[in-house]
Amino acid sequence: MSIYLGLVHYPVYNRNHETVASAVTTVDIHDIARLSRAYGVKRFFVVTPLTDQALLVKKIIAHWTTGYGSSYNMHRKEALELVSVVSSISEAVERIKKTEESAPLLIATSASRHKGNPVSFEELARIISVGRTVFLLFGTAWGLEENIFLNADYVLEPVTCATGYRHISVRSAVAIIMDRLIQKSQHETFA
Repeated sequence: MSIYLGLVHYPVYNRNHETVASAVTTVDIHDIARLSRAYGVKRFFVVTPLTDQALLVKKIIAHWTTGYGSSYNMHRKEALELVSVVSSISEAVERIKKTEESAPLLIATSASRHKGNPVSFEELARIISVGRTVFLLFGTAWGLEENIFLNADYVLEPVTCATGYRHISVRSAVAIIMDRLIQKSQHETFA
């Protein structure tokens, strides 16, 4: 299974639908790193072009992987070892290409439907189950900038909830999506 995650802080929209770079939220790094470890994600990329934000992420990673935190909590160390900070989506793609020796399928996610090539959870699970490398992109702030959807290989169907409320945290969305994909891809493997 070759799944990579990208938490995109640029380019994303703010509440006024302007393209911005959003601030890193440290709890996102910890929680998504932990679920990455739990679900067998190969690498979790935090995407930010902002130098101060990249330094913050690197400081958090270092504390838990080589600093005091590495001996204090081995489980957190294992999780944070999966995190890399990059300045752009294309930089992450290049790193994945080096590791996998092929380009990943870019999968954009959103709480709403977007233009682009739609893919269901079931179909993406099938793609994962046959060993295709995927890079799931999750937007921060008010979501990924529209060109990401247009340039992605697929746009994953939105997470739907019984109440219709879609404004959940990105770390919750990542957890729901990963659980749905992994459960379905394992079912495909054993079916």
